[in-house]
Amino acid sequence: MEKIIYLLWRDPQQDRAAHAAQLREQLAPALQRAGARSVRLNLDDADVGAAAGLRQKAFNVQPDAFAQVWVDSAIGFLRQDIDAAIRANVASYAGYLVTESAAIVNRAHPPTPGLRTYGFAQMAILRRPARLSHAQWLDVWHNTHTIVGIETQSNFEYIQNVVVQPLRDRAPALEAFVEECFPPEAMNDPYVFFDAVGDEAKFKRNLDRMMESVHRFIDMDSIDVLPTSQYQMF
Repeated sequence: MEKIIYLLWRDPQQDRAAHAAQLREQLAPALQRAGARSVRLNLDDADVGAAAGLRQKAFNVQPDAFAQVWVDSAIGFLRQDIDAAIRANVASYAGYLVTESAAIVNRAHPPTPGLRTYGFAQMAILRRPARLSHAQWLDVWHNTHTIVGIETQSNFEYIQNVVVQPLRDRAPALEAFVEECFPPEAMNDPYVFFDAVGDEAKFKRNLDRMMESVHRFIDMDSIDVLPTSQYQMF
C-alpha cells in the first residue's frame, strides 16, 4: 500500500465553507469509489479560526485543504481514477507520494469516521534548506528533532510524511508534510501548546528548546504552517 498527499486549492469565487463541505460530501465518497483504501481530509475552515496566529506562509496562495489518500498503488495508470476524483472537486492540486512515520499515534482522541477529530491538526509544509543535503536534513529531523517535538508540546498525534516524489509535472519542490494534533485550547494559548500551563519556566524552556531545534533544519521563511480540522473519512 502507498500513501499520497494532495494539496487542494478551491476556486477563489467558491465559498470556503461550501468547498469544505464538497470535499467531505462529494470528494471522499468519490475517492472511495475510485479504490482508495483510506482517506483523511485536513480542512482550513472556520473551526480553526482561533488558531490564525499559528499560521506561517511561504506559498503565495496556501492550499485550502489536504487529502491524504492510501491506495494499493500510486503508479500513474493505476491511480488515474483517484486523480480524476480530485480534479473534479478542486480548481487546482498538487500530489506527492510520501512515506509515513507515526512518531505519536493518536490513542488519546481517536477519530470517528466522517466526524471532526477533537482539537485541531497543524499541517506544516517543509522545504529543505540548500545548506543541508537530503541525508543531513533527514538525520537532523528524524534523529534529533523528533524527540524535541514530542517532549516540548501538547501534541497527541505526530505524523511525519517524507516526499518520495511529486506526482505531477511542475509541482512545487517540497520535502515533507507534518501533521500534529493538539487540544483546542492550544489554538490561541501558547502555554497549552507548549505543555506548560501555569509554569513560566517550563514554557520558556520548551519554547527555547523547540526554536533552537527547528532552526537546525528549517529556514523559517520557507515553511508553511496551516491550522486545519481533521476528518478521517474512512
